[in-house]
Amino acid sequence: MRHRLTIRVQPKSSADRVEDWAVDDAGRRFLKVRVRALPEDGKANAAVEAVVAKWLGVPKSAVEVVTGGKTRIKGLDIEGPPELAARLSGEEA
Repeated sequence: MRHRLTIRVQPKSSADRVEDWAVDDAGRRFLKVRVRALPEDGKANAAVEAVVAKWLGVPKSAVEVVTGGKTRIKGLDIEGPPELAARLSGEEA
């Protein structure tokens, strides 16, 4: 099953990690992700895919940046079981 996740990326961070859910001024919900990689030549996008895959426990190949390739707000497609839906919505128990 394919899932969509909106994230906000902070490149050039001190560590690679998934932080917490946040809401922007327009009311859109996103997950904050920090990566050490620089935002050049797709390095930060590759790091985002790896960090999110590890956080979700899915293979790196299951996570793909599909929107926002050169912006901080990105859309990810994630291939995984239906059980991921609760976690990706930020509503897991």
